[in-house]
Amino acid sequence: MTKTKFKNAQVFTGNGEQFEQIDFGVDESTGRLFFDLENHSFDTEKDLGGRFVMPGLINCHTHVVLDPFFKIGGLSTVSSKEAEAVRGTFIALDNIQKSLKHGVTYLRDCGSSFDIDIKLSQLEKEGHLFAPGIIGSGPALVMTGGHGVELGLETDGSDEMRRNARRNIKNGARNIKMMATGGVSVDGEKPTDVQLSEEEMRVAVEEAHHKGYTACAHAQGTEGIKNAIRAGVDSIEHGVYLDDESIQMLLDHGTFVVPTLIAPYAINQHPDVLPEFMVAKSVEISEAHFESIGKAAKAGVKLALGTDSGTAYNDFENSAAFEMELMVRAGVTPLQALQAASKNAAELLKIDQETGTLENGKLADFLVLKENPLEDIRAVQGEKDVYKKGKLV
Repeated sequence: MTKTKFKNAQVFTGNGEQFEQIDFGVDESTGRLFFDLENHSFDTEKDLGGRFVMPGLINCHTHVVLDPFFKIGGLSTVSSKEAEAVRGTFIALDNIQKSLKHGVTYLRDCGSSFDIDIKLSQLEKEGHLFAPGIIGSGPALVMTGGHGVELGLETDGSDEMRRNARRNIKNGARNIKMMATGGVSVDGEKPTDVQLSEEEMRVAVEEAHHKGYTACAHAQGTEGIKNAIRAGVDSIEHGVYLDDESIQMLLDHGTFVVPTLIAPYAINQHPDVLPEFMVAKSVEISEAHFESIGKAAKAGVKLALGTDSGTAYNDFENSAAFEMELMVRAGVTPLQALQAASKNAAELLKIDQETGTLENGKLADFLVLKENPLEDIRAVQGEKDVYKKGKLV
């Protein structure tokens, strides 16, 4: 197989704070990076002409089985589970390929049907599917009638939580997703509603951590956020209403926040076609959401990139790169945004030994940009080459 030397590159490895002039190599037989160039001979050479190289984007919050534009929805005449599983798989394959084309080289799915995310993850690991790496969660754990029940497993009480967390792990989940609060997309509930209790979430976290896996919680309202932090989750998803106490708790516990600012933003751009209740709630939370993420970033809370792609009009194309722009608009520095999309995200997902930074022996997952994203974060949205395991996408 081919070994390629990449020269004349400005490289953001993820470990420093700037781009540096670095030459590096890629071994296509292993899909790995190497920097000890003197110890290798090369089959090909690519002159990047001073372009900017950064780690591939890691999107920590997606729903790959959902069609954000509802084009494949509405098949009410097809009711068999087999047909629904086929449709979900078709949508998921399209979504993950779009993500890869636009720079996402690893993702975590935070609520799927039929364990499609888990099964696609296994196919990718076995080399049968050229796609982003996938951390699957299977169905989210939700209270009966709670937020996300369509992609969830209704679970009440600590015993059921433990049983269903174990069930998901048995089926291949490497993350346990829980719903700590209500949300925007469901009528009859508010983002501030407390749903799963601290005690219920704690036992699921214990099961995940016992196996060395992660647990995360959809948490928008302040009390639900605090419940989830106390329960020991690795990340708070959304974090809409963060007060000073919850920010200090995040710092004290080392808990990540995955902002997903683009999710309400996308809803707010389509008020004429989405349900009135959804738009009203989304508009109501938007200002507080931006303020919370800005305050968290300024305080030094660890942030990881996530989009909630699959929700209404929140696509799998440039959404991850645009989320980085929204984070910067909220007060996150461009450096923090790059770290959230790479090193921090890998640390959260416990894949930092494989990816997230550009280092000797790690996966050759990287982007080649025309402009410097530390000067203008929108550079990540621009024309780019995407490499996954050393192969040009």
